[in-house]
Amino acid sequence: MSLDTAATKPHEKLAAALADDLAAVNDLIRERMASEHAPRIPEVTAHLVEAGGKRLRPMLTLAAARMCGYDGPYHVHLAATVEFIHTATLLHDDVVDESSQRRGRPTANLLWDNTSSVLVGDYLFARSFQLMVETGSMRVLDILANAAATIAEGEVLQLTAASDLATTEAIYLQVVRGKTAALFSAAMEVGGEIANQDRTTKQALYDYGDALGISFQIVDDLLDYGGTKATGKNVGDDFRERKLTLPVIRAIAAADAEERAFWVRTIEKGRQEDGDLDRAISLLAKYQTMESTRDNALAWAEKAKSALDAVPDHPLKQMLIDLADYVVARVT
Repeated sequence: MSLDTAATKPHEKLAAALADDLAAVNDLIRERMASEHAPRIPEVTAHLVEAGGKRLRPMLTLAAARMCGYDGPYHVHLAATVEFIHTATLLHDDVVDESSQRRGRPTANLLWDNTSSVLVGDYLFARSFQLMVETGSMRVLDILANAAATIAEGEVLQLTAASDLATTEAIYLQVVRGKTAALFSAAMEVGGEIANQDRTTKQALYDYGDALGISFQIVDDLLDYGGTKATGKNVGDDFRERKLTLPVIRAIAAADAEERAFWVRTIEKGRQEDGDLDRAISLLAKYQTMESTRDNALAWAEKAKSALDAVPDHPLKQMLIDLADYVVARVT
């Protein structure tokens, strides 16, 4: 089940509840992605920013701040910051992965070139830091700067671990925490920070974002082998890109000698032939690794929901609980 075809859409309810704030975020994004001297910057940025993304990460910042009673202006700056960081990483990722499709559309590096994607991504990172500074909070700057560093570290770790059959589940989790969960957790935590919440509440917000991000990425990795185009990617992209995701790591751990040789040829050495994707999917089915991985995604969603127990009751709190269920509804 995709995010767009699910019977209920908590992210749309969240967007409706935060409509005024989201409109302010969108206005600020458009204002700050402008460039007087380099018109390619807003062209490339708009291609991604206006591509129908759900603004999930900035909504987390807005929801956390509102849930904590914040009534100042800077949650909008922080939500725009989070979206700029996310967009910058997407521009860079598509170059690294040599991707041709993002959110069902051609990638910026395909429409323009790799150089433009990298440099515009750099510009957005710089813009994000300008926005952070405007809040006047060193702690906010610390949280988001750490997240940006962790995201880059996760991507580099994935580069070195991606095609190495010795990659463990622990390394996979470290990659996921870096490239995906770090921004989810930071997006939540800064909402509590700007609202001057106590340490327990800020930790709960962080824990929710961390667990939600991990669940979100595990589900995306499952969908890559699940016969759906819900992610905007082609089915089997991770296999073709030789990425060791959790279902494959578990299938390799259970493999006999002949099956391991298959994984060595296709993932480690990259010698892929017609029919290899089907064979890979059949091996995942043989060892029921899709099912066990789905169980992991569900467990992380439950951790996310439990984390909110320490957060004051608020209508937005239930929407965040529903969002955690919704993320994993795509594979249940």
